[in-house]
Amino acid sequence: MGRMRQKIPMPDSKSEWLDEIVSAYLDAKDALPFSVLVGSEITEKELFHLAPLVCLKFRGIKNTDKNRNRATDAALSSYVANEESNNGILKDPIMAFGFCYILSHYGLDLLSESEGEAILQYIENNLDEMKEKVET
Repeated sequence: MGRMRQKIPMPDSKSEWLDEIVSAYLDAKDALPFSVLVGSEITEKELFHLAPLVCLKFRGIKNTDKNRNRATDAALSSYVANEESNNGILKDPIMAFGFCYILSHYGLDLLSESEGEAILQYIENNLDEMKEKVET
């Protein structure tokens, strides 16, 4: 029988979301050295591709095709649609990851559109704080 995933409670505040996104980003970043083993080297600029998987992991949601597709479709289609807008903010690897992480939650019906937008605005306004936390 498979091991149960531990569910991390959803953050209660925007600052808690910021901290969780930092943790999720670092979790994804830890996987970078192993990307070569699966035949494609992922760089920090492409970490946003892992955001849906980390979302599933952190929420304790089974990594089924259906769940993975819902999270990935919401995150990556929104990323592509917004990549060139918003003053190029998604060119920043941490912001791109955070964007996809939040949109993954939206795709899984864990956040409403307005909740997601508010969190994204908060992390955009506090991107320097996120960068500091990632580097420490």
